Amino acid sequence: MAKHELILPGMGESVEEATIINWLKNEGDIIQIDDLVVEIATDKVDSEVPSDVKGLLLEKLFEVNDVVKVGEPIAIIEIEKEDDETINMQKPIQKETDELLLKANDLIEPQTLATNNLNLSPLVRSISKKERISDVELGSISGTGKDGRITKNDLIKYISEKTISDSKFEKIEKTGPKLDVNNKIYEMSRMERLVSDHMIQSKKESAHVQSFIEADISSIYDWKKNAQTILFKSDGEKLTFTPIFIMLVAKALKKYPILNGSLMDYSVKYNKEINIGMATALPDGNLIVPVIKNADQLSLTGMVKKVNDLAKRSRNSQLKPDEIKEGTYTVSNVGVFDTLMGTPIINQPQLGVLAFGSIRKEPSVIETNKGDFVGIRRKIILSHSYDHRIINGAVGGMFIKTIKELIENWDITQEI
Repeated sequence: MAKHELILPGMGESVEEATIINWLKNEGDIIQIDDLVVEIATDKVDSEVPSDVKGLLLEKLFEVNDVVKVGEPIAIIEIEKEDDETINMQKPIQKETDELLLKANDLIEPQTLATNNLNLSPLVRSISKKERISDVELGSISGTGKDGRITKNDLIKYISEKTISDSKFEKIEKTGPKLDVNNKIYEMSRMERLVSDHMIQSKKESAHVQSFIEADISSIYDWKKNAQTILFKSDGEKLTFTPIFIMLVAKALKKYPILNGSLMDYSVKYNKEINIGMATALPDGNLIVPVIKNADQLSLTGMVKKVNDLAKRSRNSQLKPDEIKEGTYTVSNVGVFDTLMGTPIINQPQLGVLAFGSIRKEPSVIETNKGDFVGIRRKIILSHSYDHRIINGAVGGMFIKTIKELIENWDITQEI
């Protein structure tokens, strides 16, 4: 017989630890491959850890509410093996993620979790502690999570219904650079710190450069008005511009595969799969980037369903760890906030990120066989940030020019 360590797996960028929520197996239980052993929670997602071997659960190394680092063993499973060496199947964590987590760890003080019967994620614990929400109050909140567990959104809703004086989310006055007793100061959350550190690291490592281009999106705009009615009647899905943008980016990445790559030290990796990250704003003001795997293989209807599903589950904290990993390029639709354009930061170790601005009416010169005339068209600005260490201005510019051409040559006769 041999002993096998069940390892807490990596769960995406900026996630360095998780909290044990509930053990699904007990010591002495027989476990099959892919059996779910334990429920865990992070600041981003709640998930379960499956077993990668068949055997007997010999020992649980942590209790409920314990915080475990990514890569640490959480249980010992006895398996049939000729030698008795402890087997560790954990894959090495990416160098870039390790460096980020180490830096983030230096900034963050360990959280002290209350020892009670409430199964709460670290984020919910953190918010309740800052807001001085007692365990009695927490017990009165109706949770919408699994088995009635209180989610982040449940707690935020509860806080928002309290009086303004009790709420952290009251408007922060910014009257000038000089602070006085009326100014409000709050400490950044754990997620905010991790994101901040990752963004600073990306700016330090990547040689950011931007290219901008304006496209006439009138054809897509007019086509979408009719298509969204058809799609909603047939599939009950809402059609936004985001899945259209992602589909066009996937096509352009096939033409310029270097932008679908990644840079590690002095080695460039060409990624075969086109996995596009979709920047998604959360109700609490934070940001998460779920990943659409093999985006180039989805039909437009399939893309719409995938985007809507990921966006909904992102805002409800229901994403799985695998759904925020392995992105090869990122898209951000800043136009939903009426933002004209932006200069997004590259998500390391990716090589590029594209922001789509707001769609607006503008007077434009229209060329025809009978001469030029001025008409009203709908325009959009594309903002492309890319890593100049490997992507030169010609490639960065031709990439968004290709997307501009795809936008302006949209087939208005195609069916959804």
